[in-house]
This record gives sequence, structure tokens and C-alpha cells, in this order.
Amino acid sequence: MTEQMHIDEVISAAKRMDIEIDATEAAEWLDAIGVAKAEVGVEFDRRAGVYGHRVTMLDFDPTDLAYFRRVADIVGFDDEEDIDTALALSGSAAQSRVQTYPGDCDYFERINVRAPTRSAAELRFAEVLRSKALSTLNAPTHRLTEVKFGSYPVDVVIRGQSHTAGTPVSWLPADIEAGHISAVTPTGKEVEIAWESCAADPGWCKLDWIVADPIRDSIANASNMLDVTWEAPDGSITSLDGFVDAYFQEVYLEAESLPVFSKVVSQVSPDALDDYVEALEGEVRKYIKKEPKNYGKAAKRMYNVFRYSGSYAEAAYVRELFDEPTAALYQIHAVIRALDEASGEGSTINVSDILEKLDETIVDVVDLLEGEEETEIVRSLLELRESVATGDQEDRSIHVEGARQRLLNLVNSFFHEKLTGMPTIKSYMESM
Repeated sequence: MTEQMHIDEVISAAKRMDIEIDATEAAEWLDAIGVAKAEVGVEFDRRAGVYGHRVTMLDFDPTDLAYFRRVADIVGFDDEEDIDTALALSGSAAQSRVQTYPGDCDYFERINVRAPTRSAAELRFAEVLRSKALSTLNAPTHRLTEVKFGSYPVDVVIRGQSHTAGTPVSWLPADIEAGHISAVTPTGKEVEIAWESCAADPGWCKLDWIVADPIRDSIANASNMLDVTWEAPDGSITSLDGFVDAYFQEVYLEAESLPVFSKVVSQVSPDALDDYVEALEGEVRKYIKKEPKNYGKAAKRMYNVFRYSGSYAEAAYVRELFDEPTAALYQIHAVIRALDEASGEGSTINVSDILEKLDETIVDVVDLLEGEEETEIVRSLLELRESVATGDQEDRSIHVEGARQRLLNLVNSFFHEKLTGMPTIKSYMESM
């Protein structure tokens, strides 16, 4: 299919589904992604001081770099004598030209530990991770909500919830402070999971915060997913979770991290792109086939599948959906969760900042919706606002979940209708 045929296909589908599209911009993107795919490798933006995969850099707008770097000061790890890091934006935050209404503020960080033995590297990382968590527990601008570190050694029940052996251990702030988690097996045997015991099998490592930025007047969920490696004295690199992550969706924020980035990604599998696309398709399948369905999340992953697998017309079409006003509901859905967590018991985030953001969110809902949906969602948000203003935690979750579920239903309807409006995407979804 020629480039003009690609453009015609996108424009035809967009018009049919009443989606605004700039034909010139779409043509420029289709041309640029063809060039980027042909010139594989890393692109460095000297003016902004950021770098990433050429295809990824096409979708990054440096306008909000100052904000992302302020948040990076909270979520990022420091280089130390025996530790090198490379911090990047990930997810919708790394696609700011496309994701006009991003949900959360996601980061990805490579942490390379230089140590004489693997065991020493594991213990050193465990120490650094706990120190980072403890230093960012609570402040006027942020609140740590959870850390994923280690894997459950056996099936356990913690705080009334069951966890399967081998799944990531979820550490709440109080657990991190204590340095251990008390659990019981399904048979009633008491088990203690010590922080240090997770070092040998760190598994999927991730930290989550609520972050308030008074300069930008925003409150958002922020996360940092870690890819940890051990560098031996002979210079060899070993992943502590058995897999060095590829770099197909990150924009790295620090030019000086390029050497460690280059050193670590040299270990990425030659099949990394195929593996990446396959993993994304697994997530697409989950979000469109299993309950609760989430077509907004599916659309974000489809975009990455299409742009990296050569389905450029489909990618260009999905790209336009994220700029539609209704897509802003996806962001509002995420903001409500962040506001609820920011105002939770024990939080030191400024209440006035939370109320100001809630007022702004209510105005956004009024602007975007009408009729019964507007009435019900605004009512839930006003009830949430009242509970935040008075400090009343009772029934707050009911108001939050009510508003979030209504928003998710609207987002699902929008993305399902628009995605299936392009025949090739509809066929792709049906083939899942």
C-alpha cells in the first residue's frame, strides 16, 4: 500500500466516525515514521537533553519537560559510587504529542549495580530501594502509596487478601518502615516476609506515589518501574530479574545517562521488538476480552503495536482518537483516583491543592458531558469534595468509585465505537 493510500484510508475512516483529522499532519507523521523505522537506533535531542528510540521520539513533545523533571526529582534514584542510573519517561507521558490527555505520570529507570558478586548486588539494591521509599514516604508535594519488590515464597493471606506464590510482593508504607510483612498461609501458618529476603528474587520492581505540583496546579499518580542489573568486575551485565528490558517506549531525561544506557541495552535480546509486540498484544487481548474491559488502555497498546509492526494507517487513525475531547474523560478517570489517594488518611499533601484540582475537574466534566451522566458524575465529585473539605473518610470510596465507573463506561463506549469504525482494526480486534 502506498503512502497516499494509507492517508486516504485514515481520512476515510476518520470522516466516517466523525473524528477531526489534519490530513497534512497525518501525512507528515506517516512519512516520518517510515524514515524512523528505516534508521533504527537511538535519537538524541541536544536542545532538550533527552534521547530514546527514533520511533518513540517522534511522539515526544519537550514542552512539559520542566514539569516531568520536577517529578523526576521525587521518583528518580541518585547515582552513587557503585550505582549508575538512567531515568526515562514511559507510557503516555512519553507520547505527549499524541496523548493530549495523559492518565498517569509513569517513569522507567535502569539501575546498574557494580558489585563483586551477584549476592552483593542484590543486597545493595534492596538497601537502596528501601532507602528511596523511606525518604519519599510523605511530604506536602508527594505521598508514597506502594512498592512492588520480591515474590511471595508461598501462597499467603495478608490483610484479608490472598496472594499466589511467585506473584510480586506489595509493600505498603507501614510495611517498608517495619522491614517485614506478617502473613498467614491458607492453612493458618504464620509467615513473615522480611525485606532482605526478597533481595535474591526482586522480580517486578515498581514504586507508586501521588504527586502534587503547585506550579502546574496538578495532582497525579506517578510511578517508577525499575530494570535492575548487576555489573560484575569483568564488565559483564546480568539482569537481576532474568530479563533486560528493551527501550521501545521510553524517553530518557538525562544526557549524562547515555553511557550506562548504552552499556545495559547492549544486552537486549535480538528478538526484543518481536517480544515487545507480542507482550503488548497479550495486554490488548486482556483488555478487550476479559472483564472488566478497558478499551482506552487497549487503544494505547494498539497504537504501539501498530506503529512498531508496520500497520501505519491503523496507528495514524488511533493516534487521532487520543486528541478527541471525549478522550479527556480517561484523564479525569485517573485524576479522581489520584485525588482520592492524595486526600487519604495520613496524607500531608495540601488540602487546598486537592480542592482546587477537584474544582477544576468538576468544570471539565461540565464542559464535556451533558444530561444524566453529567448530573451523576458531578454529584459524586461534589460529595467527594465535601468529604475532602471536612476530612470525612466515611463513604468516600463510594463516591469515588461511582464517578470512576461512570467515566470508564463512557470511555469504553467511545473507544470501542471509534476503534471498530476502521475495518482493519475491527478485524484485528476480532482476531484476538
